Amino acid sequence: MRKHILLVLGTVLFATPAFAHSGKAVYEQTCFSCHAKGVMNAPKLGDKEAWAPRIAEGKPTLMNHADYGFKSMPPHGGNDDLSEQDISAAIDYMVEQAGGYPDKK
Repeated sequence: MRKHILLVLGTVLFATPAFAHSGKAVYEQTCFSCHAKGVMNAPKLGDKEAWAPRIAEGKPTLMNHADYGFKSMPPHGGNDDLSEQDISAAIDYMVEQAGGYPDKK
């Protein structure tokens, strides 16, 4: 009986699906460490001029850079626990703070 309880408990603990966090939450948890102050030339949150050329490249490019790393930025912003949905939400949040995507205006 005890083995069955441990097996069920282990299955519940390790089979729980990851859930996506809000873009703001991901930014505050991971991205802010560089994007708040422009560490290693990271575009600062809300800096429309710095973000404009990056936004112009499109979300697929931004996702690729965040996913695999780009220049000084490590993959996943250094947080391997982030899901694709988390990264996407964080990018959308940072882009919105810089004026948003051109096609959404």
